[in-house]
Amino acid sequence: GQIPALRFGLMLTLGECMTKLKSIAFCCISTGEFHFPNEKAAKIAIQTVQDYQKENQNSPEMVFNVFKDSDYKIYKQLLG
Repeated sequence: GQIPALRFGLMLTLGECMTKLKSIAFCCISTGEFHFPNEKAAKIAIQTVQDYQKENQNSPEMVFNVFKDSDYKIYKQLLG
């Protein structure tokens, strides 16, 4: 399904980039052309990054880059 694919894509990106970068920014993946629900995508992205950071103590800074005010509100609410 879409959820495992989104999580897998994020994990793959994290694994490939983390030894080379000091920070990485993720946009609202799959919410545009693929019409994946924004809040669900944000929850998956945040949980995936948090899980990765727990397992990789020296992971770089993670940034969630948003373009819409509605996405900003979703991430702000979920991240506290």
